Amino acid sequence: MKECFAGDHAVSATQPNVLGILSLIFWTLTCVVTIKYLTFILRADNHGEGGILALLALIPKTKTKLAKPGFIVLLVLFGSALLYGDGVITPAISVLSAVEGLEVATSALKPAVIPITVVTLLAVFLAQKRGTAGVGKVFGPVMLVWFTFIGGLGAVQIIKHPSVLFALDPRNGVSFFFHNGVHGFLVLGGVVLSITGAEALYADMGHFGAEPIRRAWYVLVFPALVLNYFGQGAALLQHPNLASNPFYAIVPSWALYPAVAIATAATVVASQALISGAYSLTQQAVQLGFFPRVTIVHTSKDQEGQIYIPEINAMLLVACIGLVLGFKSSAAMASAYGIAVTGTMAITSVTYYVVARRTWGWPLWKAAPLAGFFLLIDVAYFGASVTKIADGGWFPLLLGVLVYTVMTTWNAGRRHLGTLLAEAMFPLDAFLKDVATRKPHRVGGTAVVMAANPNGVPAVLLHHFKHNRTLHDQVVLLNVASLHVPDVRKDDRLSVEKLEQGFFRVTIRYGFMEDPNVPLALSQCATLGLTMDETSTSYFLGRETLLVTGRSDMWRWRKTLFAFISRNAVPATAYFGLPPGRVVELGMQVDL
Repeated sequence: MKECFAGDHAVSATQPNVLGILSLIFWTLTCVVTIKYLTFILRADNHGEGGILALLALIPKTKTKLAKPGFIVLLVLFGSALLYGDGVITPAISVLSAVEGLEVATSALKPAVIPITVVTLLAVFLAQKRGTAGVGKVFGPVMLVWFTFIGGLGAVQIIKHPSVLFALDPRNGVSFFFHNGVHGFLVLGGVVLSITGAEALYADMGHFGAEPIRRAWYVLVFPALVLNYFGQGAALLQHPNLASNPFYAIVPSWALYPAVAIATAATVVASQALISGAYSLTQQAVQLGFFPRVTIVHTSKDQEGQIYIPEINAMLLVACIGLVLGFKSSAAMASAYGIAVTGTMAITSVTYYVVARRTWGWPLWKAAPLAGFFLLIDVAYFGASVTKIADGGWFPLLLGVLVYTVMTTWNAGRRHLGTLLAEAMFPLDAFLKDVATRKPHRVGGTAVVMAANPNGVPAVLLHHFKHNRTLHDQVVLLNVASLHVPDVRKDDRLSVEKLEQGFFRVTIRYGFMEDPNVPLALSQCATLGLTMDETSTSYFLGRETLLVTGRSDMWRWRKTLFAFISRNAVPATAYFGLPPGRVVELGMQVDL
């Protein structure tokens, strides 16, 4: 409301404009959140998990692992990259806008707004390593108090000026566009701020479930939001001069400081949801092969989804504080807000259409009108937000492009590297025949050799055999496979194939919401015929030194970037949970 009546493309707070804006907000919440996300998009779950990458994983895979990603995959990657921009702006603008209520109480506190916001953000991000369980315990009570509070504030104003309820008639929204023309379209850039959490709602589905989200929306959140927006509108109809901050204008003076405290607590919870969403998105991207390995710390023994990624946390912290110090007000920051999430919403609509057609087998007449309706709304809001690019919208777009570049470069580099290693791979049958002929010296224990490609002899094993002329009594060729499902059933986790000469081929499968733990998985192989003594097991890994002078079709700058990312990614030892004292790494040079 503040952006619509006091922002860059504000309209005057006349009765037709107030009723028109309220009508647009109400029907936007109804069409986007209630109809699109809660009624349709939440049905597109991947074993209970949601989010744009989980949606992508529902599309049938028709290509090999080493094939280039298609247009839809690249589109979804860009949409997920834009979510990082939203994850940076949401905590910053939410906390800052809440603390700005102090300015309404007294102008003397205005210099304290930025420091208090920075300290609050620091506290939020530094507390992440302790896990989200602590925030989770107060999540429900804080949200209940918050929505009850804002709903009550709005109801009081509606009782004073009930004519504001005429805004429920969608003709007011149509009339607003008719009278304001292009200017009215640009105001959509302010209206869209009412639904910027919708995509995060879908991404967080795996934490709560679709039905609890729907019940919370219909019973509490939707009524409270409508009451508050209409209450602000009622106050503006009586006092148009309150447009500079209509939310705090309807708060009684005696409740102003408690309102700031409640708002700040609510924004911390909202920020937590976006931060946790960034962690989950990163974990999914790593497992699907679109992001380098990162440090994933589980912060709860009971809830598998509660994770902490220090690298992402540090990036978000620096970016959030930089935004606050750079923009200095929520009004200025609103110019940067909306374009990233509306872009992701549009990409979600396109991907939903592809899933409906390819995965669910919907006919064209059923899938196209529905997706077209969603996309029409998304594109309208994205178009209205494009005007914000010069005023700050460039920031989330720039961040999204940077993340997208990292994701596509990592994926392309791993594909090219996999192709080069596959071409140089020695046939397993020929190697086993050679072992049978040479009868090399065998040492006690088990050698677990990590193999990205399960169809041949890993280069690290060839190097070891060439230089050391020995083999362990048992040699396990281990392939860790990431599947396009959130988690893998226990019965499908392992497969063991016994080969000749004491060799075994083992495949461990994980979903994109799981963390690999190789020693734990191997300890469960006894029931499948492979017995290992943990104290006499060694793990052999290859560490590639990447050169950028090869003949692959990657541009040289991307080869350089891939080499840099590879050097700084979390080592495979830590990522796969291997005991450091039992790991042998053999280096090799690979010319990309």
